Amino acid sequence: MRIIALSTLKAFWQDKPEYSDATEPILAWHRHVLSADWHSPADVKQDFRHASILKDGRVVFNIAGNKYRLVVWINYAYKVVYVRFVGTHSQYDQIDVQTI
Repeated sequence: MRIIALSTLKAFWQDKPEYSDATEPILAWHRHVLSADWHSPADVKQDFRHASILKDGRVVFNIAGNKYRLVVWINYAYKVVYVRFVGTHSQYDQIDVQTI
């Protein structure tokens, strides 16, 4: 899979030092997804059983032992994962996950 954009993920831990503990878990997620070959939400669930599958290709991943949330939109036909949001649970609670 191709991931758009790593810069969004890097900005999360680089801009706020208190989130630096997210660096390795996010990079581990990134490495795993780069080598994935997802054709459907079922494939995502097979790799990440705690991922939440939402409508219209959106998926929520728990990062760093469920300390952070990562929201992506996946275009399965083109094998592209678009990062839509990364943040803490309280930040996640303030967004509309279907429109971000």
